[in-house]
Amino acid sequence: MLKRIIQILFLLIGAAVGIIFFPYVFELIPIPDSPWINNAIVSALIGALIFFLLSLLFADLIVRFMKWMEEKLLHAPTPDLLFGTLGLIIGLVVAFLIGFALNTIDIPIVATAAPIILSVVLGYLGFAVGFQKREEIISMLIPQKLTAVNKKAEIEAPPVEKVAYKLLDTSVIIDGRIADISATGFMEGTFVVPQFVLSELQHIADSSDTLKRTRGRRGLDILKRLQSEREGAIMITEENFDEVSEVDLKLMRAAKKMGGQVVTNDFNLNKVCELHNVPVLNINDLANAVKPVVIPGEDMHVVVIKDGKEQNQGVAYLDDGTMIVIEDGKAYIGQAIDVTVTSVLQTSAGRMIFAKPREGRQASMNG
Repeated sequence: MLKRIIQILFLLIGAAVGIIFFPYVFELIPIPDSPWINNAIVSALIGALIFFLLSLLFADLIVRFMKWMEEKLLHAPTPDLLFGTLGLIIGLVVAFLIGFALNTIDIPIVATAAPIILSVVLGYLGFAVGFQKREEIISMLIPQKLTAVNKKAEIEAPPVEKVAYKLLDTSVIIDGRIADISATGFMEGTFVVPQFVLSELQHIADSSDTLKRTRGRRGLDILKRLQSEREGAIMITEENFDEVSEVDLKLMRAAKKMGGQVVTNDFNLNKVCELHNVPVLNINDLANAVKPVVIPGEDMHVVVIKDGKEQNQGVAYLDDGTMIVIEDGKAYIGQAIDVTVTSVLQTSAGRMIFAKPREGRQASMNG
């Protein structure tokens, strides 16, 4: 639509230029006398045709330039635009006065072209001066004492706290631990649940698979609990990205746009967020951070539950669910034994402890 409007303006400008200037062109070019040479309609049509051809070359460039200018103006501070507009008006008024004086000169080209050139040049200069000299203009119009009082009030005013948005993904809602963490008060800010995450959660809750349906309903119950416990601090946004189909990618786009953090317990989403430079909070990282510290050489008392993947390995678990892989522990399945920690492997996916039976216990079994 904008391109069509620009092309129509080109046609009108071309017709005006043809009517004004083509008679002088025809006088300079030795053309045999013809009834259409001094015809205003013919001049207008020729000018319109030439400018229409020019519009085919320059219309797209002008559209892109106008959109670029629109974006710049929308992001510019209001005082800058106000003083720039005042400068533009003053520049156009000065150009009009000078152009009015030039109309007395008996040179048609000068009398016609000069006002246009003056309007463009002085209008731009007025906007630039008003835009860049706004501070000086304000200081001239407003008394210095009042300006100093306002600046002092701004300094003494308490800083406005920026809202910290935490965007929850489907996995962390279904997991449920986010509600317990929220209840402790350790996680500040506003919890944000995008509509596309809520739709996915509702789709899981309506699944024909019993396990999925149970997990989906649990997630909805967790959201209800969060709403009741964090009144006014949980927000459902309608922000959507129709060109993207993946929910995880939509979540990252929303986090970037809102300047928030993604809250998840999905190991793969954690890595993808890091690759896209999106701040991420992993619930599993938090859970691992608050687990009791285990160091190599420490003794533990555990119950061997089952055999491990490798030969003669046994597997035990701590109360928090941490897996303990015990070398030569297969022989102790079903028994409570003392083990010595040999190493600890900790990642965002969880923590794994490697141990072996305590030397005294192992020696007695060998004996």
